Amino acid sequence: MLRVGLTGGLGSGKSTVAGMLRARGAKVIEADELGRALMEPGQPVFAEIVRVFGPETVGADGRLNRARLAELAFQGGRLDELNAIVHPAVIEAQCQWTAGVIECNPDTVAVVESALIFEVERDARARGEQEGVLADWRRRFDRVVVISAPDEVKIARFVAKTGLAEADARSRLARQIPDAEKAARADYVLENTGDIASLEVQVDALWQRLQAEELQIL
Repeated sequence: MLRVGLTGGLGSGKSTVAGMLRARGAKVIEADELGRALMEPGQPVFAEIVRVFGPETVGADGRLNRARLAELAFQGGRLDELNAIVHPAVIEAQCQWTAGVIECNPDTVAVVESALIFEVERDARARGEQEGVLADWRRRFDRVVVISAPDEVKIARFVAKTGLAEADARSRLARQIPDAEKAARADYVLENTGDIASLEVQVDALWQRLQAEELQIL
């Protein structure tokens, strides 16, 4: 099995590419999906977030008030605290998912779509971690694909998708590693300027390469 990390900044089109790869036969999991599940009531991540950030992060329905949590994390300068709670749990869930795919489909391409593959590594090393899956993404992935797009295009997409203010999008993007730095470390780079036909052509070529590399691993 070939383990592939699919990443890119906010608004880069990761979900679009993930859907294209899924349609071509890849097994795909999204980090955001895992994160949302782990932050539900009853989960250890939920309990730890409430302990660290306080009961004000719990809404009237008993679930996390994500808007308030985001305000505390991004505007309150506590994003590192939140990431230190969420990232290890999400990475562990990704590893468990990958292990399950290997067991059931040993001759497939497994894709983890995650915005923060490189940022997780950066933050782990900043905390003094030098080994393990957080500090070394190559322990989790055989190949990494970066989706690149102009920053202004990313911001416009993010604002249109989330309804958040442009200033918020720019603040979040500033905390992410620039595309050029990610591309320099990636195995493959796809350019997503908004032309779906062009993106489909790039994904077709990528899929052929990934399938060929997966066969070499067998």
